[in-house]
Parts: sequence; structure tokens; C-alpha cells
Amino acid sequence: MFTVSGVVLVVAIVAAGLIAGLFYSYAVSVMPGLARADDHTFVTAMREINIAIVNGWFLLTFLGAPLLAAAAVVLDLVAGGRGALPWLIAGFVLLLAMIVITAVKNIPMNNALDRGTSALAELRARFETSWVRWNLVRAFVSAAGFACLLGGWLARGTG
Repeated sequence: MFTVSGVVLVVAIVAAGLIAGLFYSYAVSVMPGLARADDHTFVTAMREINIAIVNGWFLLTFLGAPLLAAAAVVLDLVAGGRGALPWLIAGFVLLLAMIVITAVKNIPMNNALDRGTSALAELRARFETSWVRWNLVRAFVSAAGFACLLGGWLARGTG
């Protein structure tokens, strides 16, 4: 039989896996594909993606993963289970870092690209390399957060 803390942790793991997978898919398919496109296509596509990504499903996983990880930490503390706690705290911290990276690095670059009025080649040159680099960082951080939550699940056992 599953406990509330077990269900919360499973949902946190799923949300973390989904958001890590999103950033991974950007790293291995979306951005390499757009790298082959001309400047107009690149800038237009990224502007449209920036609009489309702000939706309930994205926000549910993007914000839900760290919130659920925090809830899993609290529930584990209340239950007195200590074996999983280091894993759960690490997962939460990494998923929180993913939000901070996105807020401090990727979103400002997205906003600058959206508002930019320079030549498309110049906009792209200021955006692409740095955005790709920070996306790789948040893909790694979110995947590590997912792995830590999974480690917490394994450390606590089922239920």
C-alpha cells in the first residue's frame, strides 16, 4: 500500500523526469536542428517557441517538480525516515537550481531575443551560443535532480 509521502515522491519523480527530458530534447534535437537553419528561421522559431512554451503543462512540471520535491522532503522529515532524506534534499536543491538558471539566464535571453530589433544575424549571434550552453547546464542539473529523487525512492523502499 502506498503512503501519501510515497505518492508525492512518485509524482515528483515523474515531473522531474518530464522537465529533464524537455531540456534534454532541446539539447539533442531542437537546438542542433535550429543550428542548421538560416537566421530568419532560427529567430522566428525561437520567438514562437518562447510563446508556446508558457502553458499550463510546462508550468505544471517546471514548477511542480521542485515543489513536489520540497513536499517529499517535508513528508520524509515528518515520517522520521532519514535514509532517503539526503537524496530528497539534493533532488530539491538541484531542481530549484534549474529554476534559478532558467530565471537568471535563459528567460532574460529569451526576452532580449523577443524584443530585439537588430539584424537577425546579430540577434542570433548574441543569443544562440550562450542559450545553448545554459540549456545544457539546466538539462544536466534537472537530470541530476531526477536521479537524486529516484535515489531517494530506492533508499526509502516502496510505499
